[in-house]
Amino acid sequence: MVVHSTADRVLAGLDPEQRSAVTAPAGPVCVLAGAGTGKTRAITSRIAHRVLTGEISARHVLAVTFTARAAAEMRSRLTVLGVPGVQARTFHAAALRQVRYFAPRLLDGRAMPELLDSKVRLVTLAAARVGLRTDRAAARDLAGEIEWAKSSLVEPGEYVVAAAKALRETPHEPAKVAEVFAAYEKIKRTNGVIDFEDMLRAAVWGIEEHADVAEQVRAQYRHFVVDEYQDVNPLQQRLLEAWLGGRDDLTVVGDASQTIYSFTGATSSYLVDFPRRHRNAVVVRLVRDYRSTPQVVGLANAVISQARGTEARLRLELRGQRPPGPEPELRIFTDEPAEANAVAARARALVDAGTPAREIAVLFRTNAQSEAYEKALTEAEVPYVVQGAERFFERAEVRQAMVALRAATRSIPGETPLPAAVVEALAAVGWAPDAPPAGGAARERWEALAALVQLAEEYAATPTVLPIGEAAAVERPVTLADFTDELHRRAAQQHAPTVEGVTLASLHSAKGLEWDAVFLVGLSEGTLPTTYAKTVEQVEEERRLLYVGVTRAREWLWLSYAVARSPGGRARRPSRFLPQLDRSGGGERARGTGPAARPERRRTQIVSCRICGATLLAGPERKLGRCATCPSDIDEDLHERLREWRRRVAGAQKVPAYVVFTDATLTALAERRPGRAEDLIAIAGIGPRKLGLYGESVLALVKGAAVDDVCPEKTFEIEP
Repeated sequence: MVVHSTADRVLAGLDPEQRSAVTAPAGPVCVLAGAGTGKTRAITSRIAHRVLTGEISARHVLAVTFTARAAAEMRSRLTVLGVPGVQARTFHAAALRQVRYFAPRLLDGRAMPELLDSKVRLVTLAAARVGLRTDRAAARDLAGEIEWAKSSLVEPGEYVVAAAKALRETPHEPAKVAEVFAAYEKIKRTNGVIDFEDMLRAAVWGIEEHADVAEQVRAQYRHFVVDEYQDVNPLQQRLLEAWLGGRDDLTVVGDASQTIYSFTGATSSYLVDFPRRHRNAVVVRLVRDYRSTPQVVGLANAVISQARGTEARLRLELRGQRPPGPEPELRIFTDEPAEANAVAARARALVDAGTPAREIAVLFRTNAQSEAYEKALTEAEVPYVVQGAERFFERAEVRQAMVALRAATRSIPGETPLPAAVVEALAAVGWAPDAPPAGGAARERWEALAALVQLAEEYAATPTVLPIGEAAAVERPVTLADFTDELHRRAAQQHAPTVEGVTLASLHSAKGLEWDAVFLVGLSEGTLPTTYAKTVEQVEEERRLLYVGVTRAREWLWLSYAVARSPGGRARRPSRFLPQLDRSGGGERARGTGPAARPERRRTQIVSCRICGATLLAGPERKLGRCATCPSDIDEDLHERLREWRRRVAGAQKVPAYVVFTDATLTALAERRPGRAEDLIAIAGIGPRKLGLYGESVLALVKGAAVDDVCPEKTFEIEP
């Protein structure tokens, strides 16, 4: 009884869907868990409940995650639930443990070979062996291709065909990459070392080819849980199947809408096909979002509702469970510096108002975008940390470029225009202003150096004042020396140590994290989606990146983009993934004249359904403040009095009734029952003019006045 009483406490506080996942019978279970729906609680509670009821033993469970942090979190929660001893590890950690243990048996008494921390050094040697000269960025891209191939169970001789089939954007001609791959494998064997993929393959080989090893592993691990199952690659799936050995006590948890790592070999196909591969599988959908406000949840639903392709088959429509919060904001700026400065100013205001800096994040598509936000936050005296990447001025290529720029001040004529001088100086480190190279690392390096050129263009637009004597001053163009001094000044400012601060992160590195306030920046075509997304599948993955970004926010969400990259630059369009908002109502109007003045101050409010929290896109729904399918809370008596009042007013003015107020506006009034002028004008379709004409009468009707009380003396004359 004590055991079962403890097990019952595990179920306390779970919602019906979580409870279904926890109490599902032994066998294949697929938990489709949306962002913020409590998936970790559900799967740890499932393990704990099964252990505490005596169904399974903790020492026979293997829970697999994708990060050491997630594994530690799972072990901690299980301990709190009274179930210590469960093995919760990453795929690599679990494989390493097994290979080390069985190495003497598998390798005739020899210890496990040394494990490479990084492929880059050996890949550089392999590239040289086949006649390719590579820098560190190019070697990283080649290493990434080799990792993709090995994770996808592709051998060197199969690489060319596999890369073509997968539409890989290869850093070199595919046949050459295959040569590097083959040479890398030979060098690795000669040096007696293995990489992380070899370790996974060794674990698979040990089980598949050695019956005694398979028997011992399967006797130890009988019940499996896999978190983030949408991120499994073919090699990891092969290892999972080796562990299972035909058994089916497997619980997988994932969200196809958060599939954002396909470039590494990860595939959501195993999650999508789970019910087909396991005919008796129990499928549970977790859709109650406990992380974000209904307003944020509504926007997330709006973003992912347009998704297409395989992953969209498992799309979940989340339901916010938290109290309402502020509406997400969409902001538009003339250029990226203006956008960064506005983000920094708002971050400063949030911190001053009491939001801890650690609970604020600025998320962008590529790491090269971080420099503008590092600078703006520094100038606003807002501390920050960079998640998953080095600060801009700490990156190796940027440090190398600054050395080259300093050296070029002695060789490039002082009258050379600054942008041209910077381009010429960067040629010394292999940068050219043409199309960026293929390969993620090489492209990221190119973009970081391109950011320096953009900085030079912006800096050149600000003349330097040179004192002459005591009474006069002249302006002179900035020089390369001025620019290098400015870069070193910025680098020095941004190297100040911070204990905690606003998080700057790419959307990829933000996965699995959450903050109270999130800025999603740079949401323009060419950035999100990136110009390198060529296929439908790649574009859809970019959409999922935005979805992941939106779902990181708990309470406050800002979305923004700049019309141009730099002041006076070529105009860009907003990201196609942003909801098609009705800008005719609710937003601040731009002031000033000319196209440059208008975008900078435009603000569009995203309106959410006051009942279910979904983002409202259609004009009538935005006016009502609810989805057309959500139940109406209309005051029928008020609605009838409003209709009669409108009929009399329209008759007196000799205009059609809809000119006074449309049917949708009358319905909105009867549902929302505004009590003040401010509430009236918040309803789309009621502007200052109609507020002046009809506001007093409508407010009186809402408070219970009869139509006869407000109509007879009113003429409602319209000014010519």
